[in-house]
Amino acid sequence: MQTASLLYYFLLICWCIDFAQNQTNEIPRRQRRRMRYRGSRKGSSAYHRPNRQPQMKTSTTVAVVPSIPLINIDDGITEVFDSFIGLGGHESSYSVLPGKKGHCTANGMIMYDKAVWSPKPCITCLCSKGKVICDETTCLSLTCHKTVIPEGECCPVCSDIEPSDPSDPMLLKSLHTQAEMDELLRREKEELEGREKEIHKKDEENRKRKEKKSQKEKKIHDYEAHQKVEEEISRREEEKRRAYEEEELQIEKEEEKRKENKHPEQERKQQKSEEEEGEEEEDEHILRGDVFRMPPQFPIPVPPAEIPPLPTGCSISDTTVSCINAKLTQIPPITDPELTSLELEGNTITSIPDEAFNGIPNLERLDLSKNNITSPGIGPQAFKILKKLKRLYMDGNALVHIPPELPSALEELKINENHLHAIDEDSLQELKNLVTLELEDNKLSEANVSPLAFRPLKSLSYLRLGRNKFRTVPQGLPTSIEELYLENNQIEEISEICFNHTRNINIIVLKHNKLEENRIAPLAWINQENLESIDLSYNKLYHVPSYLPKSLLHLVLIGNQIERIPGYVFGHMKPGLEYLYLSFNKLNNDGIDPVSFYGAYRSLRELFLDHNELKFVPFGITEMKALSFLRLNNNKIRTVPPERICRAVVNDDNVDDDSNDDEEEVEDSRLEHLHLENNFINTRELSPYAFSCIRSYSSVVLKPQKIK
Repeated sequence: MQTASLLYYFLLICWCIDFAQNQTNEIPRRQRRRMRYRGSRKGSSAYHRPNRQPQMKTSTTVAVVPSIPLINIDDGITEVFDSFIGLGGHESSYSVLPGKKGHCTANGMIMYDKAVWSPKPCITCLCSKGKVICDETTCLSLTCHKTVIPEGECCPVCSDIEPSDPSDPMLLKSLHTQAEMDELLRREKEELEGREKEIHKKDEENRKRKEKKSQKEKKIHDYEAHQKVEEEISRREEEKRRAYEEEELQIEKEEEKRKENKHPEQERKQQKSEEEEGEEEEDEHILRGDVFRMPPQFPIPVPPAEIPPLPTGCSISDTTVSCINAKLTQIPPITDPELTSLELEGNTITSIPDEAFNGIPNLERLDLSKNNITSPGIGPQAFKILKKLKRLYMDGNALVHIPPELPSALEELKINENHLHAIDEDSLQELKNLVTLELEDNKLSEANVSPLAFRPLKSLSYLRLGRNKFRTVPQGLPTSIEELYLENNQIEEISEICFNHTRNINIIVLKHNKLEENRIAPLAWINQENLESIDLSYNKLYHVPSYLPKSLLHLVLIGNQIERIPGYVFGHMKPGLEYLYLSFNKLNNDGIDPVSFYGAYRSLRELFLDHNELKFVPFGITEMKALSFLRLNNNKIRTVPPERICRAVVNDDNVDDDSNDDEEEVEDSRLEHLHLENNFINTRELSPYAFSCIRSYSSVVLKPQKIK
């Protein structure tokens, strides 16, 4: 019996120690689960700024890989990049925007401030204001006779292998005292009781919350039913009062006639008899009673309220009603003052009457996208009751005007894919809190958009006007604007006054327009202090535009007809251009001067020159100290001479005693991705020193090559 007890206590102790160890190791996992990535501040922007913070020294060495931006390649050129699949998670792409300061990068990913991650077992890292701080997990000391390190863990745990003999001296040595075992059992019991209490507490809270909600709903429905009963009572009382007045008037007339013809004594008898009859009628009325006119001592009965059921296909969750693709033809009658979100996307609703939202006045989000709503079908007071509405989505309808009387609390308005053909100076009145406005794929142009249309929008920072009919940049842009999207229009010119009052603008997207470099005014944006990103892809440019903004970091010129990069075109920029994308143009070596990249040698991180007509690697690559990504694929390059990508450095300190020749060393490069595939390079004839400065040869892509 004693042996069995010892064995039982030994197994119990091993289990407790294992449980405590798992609890300790659970902390980094929970921290990792809390890691989250923030989307676009405004949801729909496809650009993110890569982190520009330098790598920080910490107690544990962690390889911080520069972030590789991502882009969706436009239209019909997607298939060209099929050969890039499988090159690793650090591949870059075209549509990259610089990131916010204070972020960190690790393994090619952007880590936001306060983010926590684990690059390897037993090491946990924290991003703190651009600095990467790492620490190693401390393992607890164990007293068991044998330990093992489980797969995927970093700390040892007690082995669960039982000794064959319970009287083994190693077993006796590892056993704790009776007091220690009792303490372990007591802690375990307290922990279990605490969990049970917590579960019971949560169940009780949920039950109270449901009861409270049901009571509120019952009160609301009872109140509405009571109101209906009172209205009916008032109506019937009014009818009876009118009938009584008419009857009294008729009786008075008859009495006057009788007085003229009868003796006073007879009149008294007649009056007495009439009073007695009146008292009898009153007593009879009190005894008989009436549904709508009852004695004061009896309460008015209130019929039970009827809760209108939600239509088929709708669901309710907390404060949200969702009727997506529910085949609705009108807005359902809902009465719930606590409702804050209503989703009616994908139905066949055609109108919004004035009383549509009377039962849900506290709505904050309303989605009416993909319906058949027309401008005449919206009542003039339809949205007036929604004083707290912040987000209104009406994409994919048949509106020709912006709805009237929109709430002043509105922060986000989307009317994409409609038939808007005019915005006058009163269309956006009172929307001083609007931050995001999307009006893409409509019929707007500078001819039907008033220069004063955007004046009331004092807080607007995000404006999308793509896929419209603009030939110039709209006038009267708000001073608060930060991001402007005008892709897929017919813009031919950028004048000097377009951005005179937009000192906070940070991103301008003008791809798929009809711009030529001589139609961009020299003073259009050169003095902008916050403009960091310009996308001029798929226009009619023949060379890189001059007079670019001084603050520019990111320039996209994909899919033009560019034949030349003028010298010193980037020389005036501070701190300097970081991302330059010139893919799918007509560049040849005669169009790139030795000083074409002057001003960007120390700042340029990514340079894309793929799908051009280059016959050899351009000069100046070796001067780019920060370059980490270089694309030269799909050109006409036949060889890569030494010192064209990797620059040799002469070291005079190491001189051989038997020779007077100086020893050459190759300076390390920051290049992490080099693409040279689909050229005419004979890989067997390449110099062994052509890529000697690149840290990993796996970063160099040479296959396949074209046949001569």
